[in-house]
Amino acid sequence: MGKILIVDDQLGVRRLLFETFREENDEVEMAANGTEALQILHSFHPDLILMDMKMPGMNGIETLRQIRLQDQKVGVIMMTAYGDNQNMEQAQELGILHYISKPFDLFELRDKVREILAEAS
Repeated sequence: MGKILIVDDQLGVRRLLFETFREENDEVEMAANGTEALQILHSFHPDLILMDMKMPGMNGIETLRQIRLQDQKVGVIMMTAYGDNQNMEQAQELGILHYISKPFDLFELRDKVREILAEAS
């Protein structure tokens, strides 16, 4: 059981992940964009963040930079439909734990989240 923040501009993706991890008894919050995610971080201190790379306004890299100013240790899984090598390199430099391509296998993602949360506890 962990605290997970889902950051994705697509409502369908947010709801799918929210329902999946709530069923696993995780505490889950959702944000539609980077600005909203940063606001949520003030009161909700997640163990893991699942974040989309490509979002309007602040993209995943910009959001991750801001998150790292607040929390150096929180785990991050970056999700993207675009295999942008430059962004992936930047994300890795900012300490992401894992990168997953969209569309993703929900069971594979769930297993990866369980593995990361188990290692963190």
